[in-house]
Amino acid sequence: METIKVSQTLSVSNHRVFSSDLNEHDTVFGGKILAAIDDNSSIPASRVARIETVTASVDQVNFILPFRLQDSMCTESYVSGVGHRSIEVFTKIIGEHLKTGERFLGLTCFSSFVVMERQITLPAIVPDSEEYRFVCAGYEARQAERMVKLKRQEQFNQQISLAFPWTN
Repeated sequence: METIKVSQTLSVSNHRVFSSDLNEHDTVFGGKILAAIDDNSSIPASRVARIETVTASVDQVNFILPFRLQDSMCTESYVSGVGHRSIEVFTKIIGEHLKTGERFLGLTCFSSFVVMERQITLPAIVPDSEEYRFVCAGYEARQAERMVKLKRQEQFNQQISLAFPWTN
């Protein structure tokens, strides 16, 4: 089976926080952060699959500390697990107070992508750092939790009305 090192999937982007990024609390608007996560995390998924992938879910977003004006946001994403047609990507955003140089963990997130092609064999990933080994070690448990949540979501979806709300 083909393998790929986790470090070969790494995608890094930096963004300086400007006033146009802020919400009414003078912190970066969550929607901007979610867009950055989806954008950056799609790259590692594509590096593993080398064919079209789509975002299936953003499974867990942990907003730890806010990003403010004069901070930078360094978004790092890498593949943390591979299934038959699914790819889990871990993202962390490290903040840096640009005036002091202090760095902080602002966010962690797991996203899932799927490949559109059914007849594919994705490469196995090989964690090649201490952090990668730690994060990848939890993949099977997270995948099992996702499957349970997916089944519940499918049952939930069956109870949601598709009727026009203004015709009741």
